[in-house]
Amino acid sequence: MPKTVLDFQIIDNKQLTRDFFILELSAGIALPEILPGQFAQVRVDGSADTFLRRPFSVYDVNYEAGSIRLLLQVVGNGTKALSLLRKGESLNLILPLGKPFSKPGEEERSLLIGGGVGIAPLLYLGKYLRSIDSDFEYLLGFRSRDRIIEYQEFSQIAKVHITTEDGSEGEKGFVTQHSVLSGTNYSRIYCCGPDEMMKAIGEFAKKKKIHCEVSLENLMGCGFGVCLCCVVKTTSGNLCSCIDGPVFNINDLKW
Repeated sequence: MPKTVLDFQIIDNKQLTRDFFILELSAGIALPEILPGQFAQVRVDGSADTFLRRPFSVYDVNYEAGSIRLLLQVVGNGTKALSLLRKGESLNLILPLGKPFSKPGEEERSLLIGGGVGIAPLLYLGKYLRSIDSDFEYLLGFRSRDRIIEYQEFSQIAKVHITTEDGSEGEKGFVTQHSVLSGTNYSRIYCCGPDEMMKAIGEFAKKKKIHCEVSLENLMGCGFGVCLCCVVKTTSGNLCSCIDGPVFNINDLKW
């Protein structure tokens, strides 16, 4: 799939919590096809400490408006600089990049599992699944009630199960402990979040013989498989998350 370098204009910078925000960006032209699970490499201007682009999952796409949304968490100088962008300013992106999630079979029932900012690729995936009338639900995990983000957005698409580590909302514990995993039959799992969470979900899926795909959140310097900073060990050898992923079948990963 061809990669495009585009200057986007900031339409909105929506603050969700102290750490989370959503950038809505307009390309001003027709967007290339972007598949669920693909990402964009974002150039961070105005930050002396941020030399390399930063990878972010595409949170949502509006082809009619020629716009996309990115869900971001402030974790360093790069994301801090992005959080300060204002309406009308520009942002340079390379997209679409990476391997997307695979399409489920007609009779398959899916569970989309996300933790924290790992929910980012799952909204657009959910909208795609709904567009093809595929049966699915969400399982989203957060530290506490005040860390829950975008619940309304997700609940408008499908049923949402919530876990919080402190039990302040939904079931207490981690997503791997939620009762929905033991009480409902799923044939496919899509997952993104912290590595330990994805590894635990992967082990669960293997035991239950459920098809499971995870979207890795590795650091990516270039996005084209040149810098080799996102290499992951697989059954096929060392592969680059940016071009061979970020989506991988858990059976292909040497975890």
